[in-house]
Amino acid sequence: MAGVSLESVLMLGYAVSLAFIALLLEWAAQHAHRRSLGVSTAGFTYHPERDVWRCPQDQHLFPILSDSAKGVVIYRAPASACNSCRSKAACTDSDHGRQIERKDLKGLEFGMQRFHRAVSLTLLVLASLILAVELLRSSGFYSRIALTSVLVLFCLVVQRLYRNLTQGTSDRSQLFQL
Repeated sequence: MAGVSLESVLMLGYAVSLAFIALLLEWAAQHAHRRSLGVSTAGFTYHPERDVWRCPQDQHLFPILSDSAKGVVIYRAPASACNSCRSKAACTDSDHGRQIERKDLKGLEFGMQRFHRAVSLTLLVLASLILAVELLRSSGFYSRIALTSVLVLFCLVVQRLYRNLTQGTSDRSQLFQL
């Protein structure tokens, strides 16, 4: 590349690779979170308008405990319905009825999401710092343009990540949309 130093290209490549690792970490965290939520409620359907879960055998699980301090709501099906169900062995071993816990944003899964978000944010801040230092060291016009462009993009993504982290947002679909 004419006008771009090899050192600038290497630093830019390193910063972009850190950003790519942060993106992969966000994707993996989102995938793991979706799977963990899906396993505990597989086959069950939540109806928010009535605040009940419906099992595959068309029985309803009603809220029996709500602890706002812990951010947990526990739903349970009537024991009589579960104990007479032909699918009980595959569903639950409890004689009190099938139970589902729904956790809000303060639960462990969301804590792990926040941890992964903080690691991604750290990687992007490190990449931005590398670009800023190289921008100060660089003297070539094209190097400065390339470094500045990527640095501005990284700063916008860092701002979005930080805002989502401090607001407790778990919506990863808007993560890298500017």
